[in-house]
Amino acid sequence: MIETQRTTIGKINQPLTRLFEKHRIIFWYDAKKELRAEYESLELEGVEKVEINNNEFGLKYRLLREQPKQQFLLYKEGAEPEDIDNWLLDIQLANTVFRTDQSALWLSELELPNEFIEIVEQHPAFFDSSKAKIKTEKRKQALKRLLKPDDTLSAVRLKMLAVCANSDARIDNVLEILLSELSVDKEGVINLMIRCQLDGFLWEQVERFYLYQSESPTIKDFSIELFKYCYSIGVDTPLLTGSGHNERAALGGDALVFFKRWKDSRIHQDAFARLSNRCADLLNIEDDLNQRELKVLMDIDYFEMVDRKIIVDLVKVVEARTASPGDVTLWCRQRRQGYWYDKFNHLYSAIDVASQFIALLETVQFTMPTSTEAVEGYSRYWFKLDQLYRQYIYALKVSGEVSLLSSLSEEIENFYINRYLLPLNNGWQQHVDKMDQWSVPDITQQNNFFHKWVKPYLDNSKKIYVIISDAFRYEAGEEMVSRIRHEDRYQAKLNVALSSLPSYTQLGMASLLPQSTELPLRIADSKSGSVFIGEHSTQGVENRDKALKALIGDRAAAVQTKALMEMTRDDSRALLKRHDLIYFYHNRIDHTGDKMQSEGEAFEATDQTFDDLMRIIKKLAGANATNLLMTADHGFIYQNSPVEESDFLSKELSGDVGGEVLYKDRRFLLGKSLSTGDLFKSFSAAQLGLVGEVSAVIPKGMQRLRLSGSGSRFVHGGATLQEVVIPVISINKKRQSDTVLVGVDILRSGSQLITSGQLTVTLYQTESVTDKVQSRAFRIGIYTEENILISDLHEVSVDLISENPREREMKLRLVLTQQADAVNGQEVVLRLDEAVAGTNQYKEYKSIRYTVRRSFTSDFDF
Repeated sequence: MIETQRTTIGKINQPLTRLFEKHRIIFWYDAKKELRAEYESLELEGVEKVEINNNEFGLKYRLLREQPKQQFLLYKEGAEPEDIDNWLLDIQLANTVFRTDQSALWLSELELPNEFIEIVEQHPAFFDSSKAKIKTEKRKQALKRLLKPDDTLSAVRLKMLAVCANSDARIDNVLEILLSELSVDKEGVINLMIRCQLDGFLWEQVERFYLYQSESPTIKDFSIELFKYCYSIGVDTPLLTGSGHNERAALGGDALVFFKRWKDSRIHQDAFARLSNRCADLLNIEDDLNQRELKVLMDIDYFEMVDRKIIVDLVKVVEARTASPGDVTLWCRQRRQGYWYDKFNHLYSAIDVASQFIALLETVQFTMPTSTEAVEGYSRYWFKLDQLYRQYIYALKVSGEVSLLSSLSEEIENFYINRYLLPLNNGWQQHVDKMDQWSVPDITQQNNFFHKWVKPYLDNSKKIYVIISDAFRYEAGEEMVSRIRHEDRYQAKLNVALSSLPSYTQLGMASLLPQSTELPLRIADSKSGSVFIGEHSTQGVENRDKALKALIGDRAAAVQTKALMEMTRDDSRALLKRHDLIYFYHNRIDHTGDKMQSEGEAFEATDQTFDDLMRIIKKLAGANATNLLMTADHGFIYQNSPVEESDFLSKELSGDVGGEVLYKDRRFLLGKSLSTGDLFKSFSAAQLGLVGEVSAVIPKGMQRLRLSGSGSRFVHGGATLQEVVIPVISINKKRQSDTVLVGVDILRSGSQLITSGQLTVTLYQTESVTDKVQSRAFRIGIYTEENILISDLHEVSVDLISENPREREMKLRLVLTQQADAVNGQEVVLRLDEAVAGTNQYKEYKSIRYTVRRSFTSDFDF
């Protein structure tokens, strides 16, 4: 009995202490006349206890006159009197009443006034700690931290939902948690809400904000209705089920805004994906998509199947040539904002470049009256087909979805080999056949690289650093120039050179080094294929370093780029300070492509090489390098499909070479006194610009020689344009910025009124994005004068490269929320905000004003 009384006193003491922190006088009515002992045992520091017992008049005088600052606990045994009979009502109203029933104690713990009594009476499980004391106490404390003096009953209930969901006190945040729980087949949060009898309030709020109605509402049913409604709005018609029945969407515009916000949330993206896939099956979206046109789907990203449908349709468009490459590019880039884009981005890239490849191939003509015009034609125009082919194959392989583009890939492969490589190199071969010296008028030979591009810097007492990437062919060099120029303050210029023949590593690397009449190039009279400058071996970086020092002096060096990248900033600066000339050697493409096991990864290696080289450039610039050159030893031919048997020279034909064969590769032979038939082109050492007795034999066109243990799709050594046209890139870094951001305009359709729940907006990119005109990222939405968002938000990347103005227009559809009703008849602002680089912040870029003038009928009634 004593222990029970102590527990009761403890429960009474704590809330009383809290009340006295805010009030001077506390009234306590013991309605059931059962707490007198607790009252008499109670001790509160600084508080006088007085019993109300027909002494109200004298007590009032004491409270107000005699002891106006003293704290009092006024106890009355019995029920609280009616107001008309309460002589102390004025004092009671100015202070507070201490209530001792369980509901009152809970209210007291929360420091809520008596008008919130229904909260604890209607939701007792939220507060009752008799079963799960620790969890309940945590809930109560969490709720108490959220409460504010101006809270309404609804606000408190919403905060109780938030506590159950461990979310912010917003209905959209609560729903996001419930949807996440649904996505993993759990029911803990919703069951807690049901136990606490908060589920009724939950669905009242969902109906209020999103117009969701159901006789038996559940979070699963809501999720299905949400996906169905938003998809229906996106396609502008009701969902067509497999049976062909129309189903009317039932939610409101705010549901679409919530849906997009949830979809784009990084925290909930996995939950969205899981529920999207489930709802796609339940709603039979695949059947519906089969009845939709491509353009209708371009703004929809609610189901993975939408992207798959768009990709299939885009492939058909490209294959049928029913859209311009600019339109295909615009559609592919439009999908960048979509939820599933990261999964399909490489497929969209493949489709984009495939469209460009086919369009270019249909217009190109391989006219080459002279060898000079052949090389110039390749370096100006035709190389682009190699570049687009590489980009297509790369995107296809890294996509992991090769089957989706199987028919397009077959067409691209056929076009590339039979309508490009063969006719191009057959035309070029006619010029090679006529050559009695391996050279092309007005085209710099690779063995003149040092004298034309390097020596002028040294003669003017300027330092120069050369980056040589093995098998970095011309088309890759052209893309590298664009990537460099995209960097602020970096300039790059592309020149063309003709590699030495045969186009293999040892000869190409040696040809880039300084040489002279006294120190000519020669191929070793051995089976190694190695090359010497005079008596200096050029095999490997160590020997090239020795050769450079012997030919130029100690202020020249050869270094592996791997060693450079491992240096500290101080070490790299010291290296450059000690030398006026350094050749840096990089090898990823050739290292990958020359192996039979990895030759199929040559284009992936090329893409990685772009990143490697950019890091090397920045490393050198950071070490105070001002002038850089970048080039290659040779190029290569690559085709993704297996090489046809007809593309190999048979053993009998390849044996049709007389003389002493010293070295054999897939695209050339080295030897002495070599003689050949019509399927080969032979060059003596002198005709190749070399000394010595070793001559070379090259199979004509793209023919390969069989070589045991070697691949056949990635080859070099021959005389095709892809193998022998190499880039020479001059790079320097400026002190001042030289990039600008592309401009964007908001095009008004004519009317300045918003008369429905949607507004279609057109953004116009004022010029093409180029190397020095760079892309921008924006978001666009409609706001009130008080800066309250009343529509959904769209994120937009402005990065179109088309020269056609029509292909630089982007249409967006904004959906108004219910908050727009409050500004009917008022002006609102359509605002385009730009992302602040390196932050999550935005700043206003442009805006235009509209007047909302809507009738209060359904905006989405199909």
